[in-house]
Amino acid sequence: MSTTLHISARGVDLDMLRRPFEGPVQVRLADEVLARVDRGREVIDAAIARGDTIYGVNTGFGKLADRRISPDDLLELQRRLIVSHMTGVGEPLPDDVVRAMLLVKLACLVQGHSGVRRDVVLALQALLNADVLPVVPSQGSVGASGDLAPLSHMAAVLTGQGRVRVRGEETDALSGLEIAGVSPLVLGPKEGVALINGTQASTALALRALFAAEAVFNAGVAAGALSLEAVAGRPAALDPRIQRIRRQHGQIRVAAALSRLVEDSPILAEEFPGRRLQDPYCMRCQPQVMGAAFDLLQFAADILLREANSVSDNPLIFPDEAEILSGGNFHGQPVAYAADIIALALCEVGSLSERRTAMLNDTGMSGLPPFLVKDAGLNCGYQLAQVTSAALVAENRALAAPNSVDSIPTSAGQEDHVSMATHASRRVHRMAVNAAYVVAVELLCAAQGVDLRAEGRTAPGTRPVYDLVRAEAPYLDADRVLAPEMEAVQSLVLGGAFLPHGDVRYAETEEGR
Repeated sequence: MSTTLHISARGVDLDMLRRPFEGPVQVRLADEVLARVDRGREVIDAAIARGDTIYGVNTGFGKLADRRISPDDLLELQRRLIVSHMTGVGEPLPDDVVRAMLLVKLACLVQGHSGVRRDVVLALQALLNADVLPVVPSQGSVGASGDLAPLSHMAAVLTGQGRVRVRGEETDALSGLEIAGVSPLVLGPKEGVALINGTQASTALALRALFAAEAVFNAGVAAGALSLEAVAGRPAALDPRIQRIRRQHGQIRVAAALSRLVEDSPILAEEFPGRRLQDPYCMRCQPQVMGAAFDLLQFAADILLREANSVSDNPLIFPDEAEILSGGNFHGQPVAYAADIIALALCEVGSLSERRTAMLNDTGMSGLPPFLVKDAGLNCGYQLAQVTSAALVAENRALAAPNSVDSIPTSAGQEDHVSMATHASRRVHRMAVNAAYVVAVELLCAAQGVDLRAEGRTAPGTRPVYDLVRAEAPYLDADRVLAPEMEAVQSLVLGGAFLPHGDVRYAETEEGR
């Protein structure tokens, strides 16, 4: 079953942008946006008829922009542009990323500032609706004049070149176009430039990481609540009065979510000799750390929503004034920053989760049996699961180093500052996968801790969290292979199973439109 998305003058919203990552989509275009496409194309045609010099239409590209192209070669110029820029290497982008890439490129072109014909827009729409997905190598873009190499591999399919994937099977572009009911296009003046200038590959990659981070984040909130019960922590740290005077929005939201989860906990309501007056930071400062991470993710969501609704090619057409202006909207710096911000947030979500796992395993800190298993010594319990968690946190710390501060000049110095947005965005999903494993380990340990402390009695809010874990991993009474259980719970985390329980989602803010 595919989801139908309606693109109007309002553009796309966060909910629409999630859909390509969930499966095939059907796109419907409002008449108003197709009319804007026609108006933009009229400006290009009129300028060519007047003999105006227009970058990328009748000139060379990049450092060769001062080379005038003969009118007889304008179509050949666009063809050669595409084939010369098909220089991507490495593993192909996943199908969901390519699907999102097509959607975001479509949202860009229908605004009428790119100068393409309606036929180009309709061909992209047909590919998306048929789920015929270009094979796009993942490496080769520096995120400067747009994602030139990835978008060239995408654009080539419209002309009958390259490869596509259809329902998981790879075939040639011509066969894919036939499945989509599209004839190969001969790209007109400006159309090749419009298709390959832009940030759609890096934006799609960053969106994939953003939505994965949301799932991991909410699982981290749910895991933190269950861990708080397992160690019989102090819920007073969640009091809304504490959060209110700090004034940080994310902190307030996370504390409220945690409070809902542990409300009426039979464990936390019970006093006993030796119960700590104050918990370690990994428990007590969850609202402060996780809240700050959420604020970063919300900021990144705003940036990426704006970018998904942007026009990022060059030159740009303004039909109301019948003007064509050259600029630099293709530069991927906003996306690079957003990717680095997501990386920072994911790194800390995982780091805090690992510290809670370490506390659960430390009998002196948790008051639970060593490594969460009876007859420790004969049994190792979750000792090595925590080691795996630590290894993944260390890996994420290395990956969190900012990519957005890097730049290598290209095109003989014409493109002398680049964003590195594409690999900045590509690496963040790997971090989300790592962090999902870290949170999965905590969930396993927290469920075990609740069993050991209170025979599985939990707060009503954490009960569904506990049950999700226990459906994949029974109580550990003696050592067994834990890796399959870690994989199963990690799949739940990345699949969004804990989203309703964490209950903290990105809001669509005015700043993000």
